[in-house]
Amino acid sequence: MSNLIDAEAGTERFGGYEAELKLVQADLSQQIEQIKETTGEPRKAAISRAERALEEADELIGQMRLEKSNIPVNLKSKYNAKFRNFESDLDSAKRKLQQYTNDKAKLFGARYTDDPEQGDAQLEQRQQLLSGTDRLNRSSNRLRESQRIALETEQIGAGTLSDLHRQRETIEHTRVTLLDSEGYTDRSIKTLRGMARRMATNRIITIAIITVLVLLIIAVIWSKFR
Repeated sequence: MSNLIDAEAGTERFGGYEAELKLVQADLSQQIEQIKETTGEPRKAAISRAERALEEADELIGQMRLEKSNIPVNLKSKYNAKFRNFESDLDSAKRKLQQYTNDKAKLFGARYTDDPEQGDAQLEQRQQLLSGTDRLNRSSNRLRESQRIALETEQIGAGTLSDLHRQRETIEHTRVTLLDSEGYTDRSIKTLRGMARRMATNRIITIAIITVLVLLIIAVIWSKFR
């Protein structure tokens, strides 16, 4: 997963196939080493597993060939070189496998016969049986890998839910704080309105007092000159 995340932009799918191909190549190399060290039935089983790995590698090479056209122009030369190296390694593995498959003496062991029809018939029957077993093993391996990925996804989901829960608590705290601030603002507005009313009242009273004084002064003056 980290390889896909760190991949250069536009090369993610190619990188995914590349990672899968490396795993298949490692499996193929292991099977070829077993072929070299065994004879008879174990050799046939290793050849069958190697052939299955080669088929899978061919499929991945085909997918990578298609994905090359989607790679940005500035990265094409780099990934074309990678692709050629993979093709070269795969061709080398095919030649080795063909060489070991053609060695009938080691393939059939003590029961080797010069009759090609009899030998090929026996080999085909055994390869069919081994192919079924090998496919079952590969399916089991892929199922285990799927389970591992599912567990990783579940862990990531749990972490995300935990982060969301903390964010929700933060939002709720912020909401409470805003409500408290609104309460303080309402009280401040009420206080200001009360002060404004008192100021208006005081102004009216002052004007009334001044008016009364003016009227008294006028009355006194008028009474003196009457």
